[in-house]
Amino acid sequence: EKVRLQRRLGAGGFGCVYKATYHGVPVAIKQVSKRTKNRLASRRSFWAELNVARLRHANIVRVVAASTRAPAGFDSLGTIVMEFGGDVTLHQVIYGATGCPEDHGPACGAGAQLGLETCLKYSLDVVSGLLFLHSQNIVHLDLKPANILISEQDVCKIGDFGCSARLEDVPCLRTPHHLGGT
Repeated sequence: EKVRLQRRLGAGGFGCVYKATYHGVPVAIKQVSKRTKNRLASRRSFWAELNVARLRHANIVRVVAASTRAPAGFDSLGTIVMEFGGDVTLHQVIYGATGCPEDHGPACGAGAQLGLETCLKYSLDVVSGLLFLHSQNIVHLDLKPANILISEQDVCKIGDFGCSARLEDVPCLRTPHHLGGT
């Protein structure tokens, strides 16, 4: 009763993401599937998503709640409830995807020509999010336009932390010759 699924937003190698409401607030819910070719990788992806659970930043998709219990009707390793970052990704905007959600209409920004001002604004949003993540010793490791959501307020938010890592968890990344990642 706390969660109401509305529609599926997408699917990836480790599960599905749904638009939903949680206590009446719009959210995205990620169900990490048990039935993947690599169950260990699925489990790692679930826990990696939680690297940002305690973080709060305007350009990072915020984790609201998480559970290792599967809701009725789902065969999942876990559920992650996240802030709803938006219906449109930077990938859709850059590459001219025309698929706007029905409730958004053509004003969603997908397929629109990007002007210099918008490019700079989006770049600053992404850099601000990355600087914050790095200040918290977290690297994303899968940063790409498809993992950057654009909110209804036209703010870029970095999402999909399934490949992320804490730098202290990866000893080889601490040596000067191996610093890297996004």
